[in-house]
Amino acid sequence: MKVVFLDRDGVINKYPGDFKYVTSWSQFQFLPRAKEAIKQLNDCGYKIFIVSNQAGVSKGIYPQAELDKITKNMLNEIDQAGGMISEVFYCTHTEEDNCVCRKPKTGLIDLAIEKLKKQKIDIDLSKSYFIGDTIRDIQTGKSSGLKTILVFSGKEKLESRQKWQEIPDYTAKDLEEAADSICRK
Repeated sequence: MKVVFLDRDGVINKYPGDFKYVTSWSQFQFLPRAKEAIKQLNDCGYKIFIVSNQAGVSKGIYPQAELDKITKNMLNEIDQAGGMISEVFYCTHTEEDNCVCRKPKTGLIDLAIEKLKKQKIDIDLSKSYFIGDTIRDIQTGKSSGLKTILVFSGKEKLESRQKWQEIPDYTAKDLEEAADSICRK
């Protein structure tokens, strides 16, 4: 099976900027054509998982119930657009917690792979991707043996490439361009 792991903020929805967190559904704004790109990836045979750090919960900036509401509404809108997210994995820990699930560590991807194995589904990592908007996402993807695509619709910008600690396999302006590229391969 081919899989695409997606970061959330800056890939699917508008990066929250200075606020750092999307704390309510009213703040969540899908990026242009993100829902269509997810459907396109599904149509090309990819199972999609969201893997995202959401430390605002642990920091008390917004409650777990609000994160759950945002996720439910996001998944409903993606579903209405014809796309499907297989599962969403969040790390709500802070960096100081030093957990195994906070990106750039691979715990959330390991969890997704383990769940699929329990269902007797094998992932073909050589045909699977991690799409994110930060170098942290690229580090996570590479550490997991995935091809990586850095999108410039969120935090990271092409102009800062000389500072990157890890080089992505590919870059794209947004999720739509990344999906087009994956489906052409």
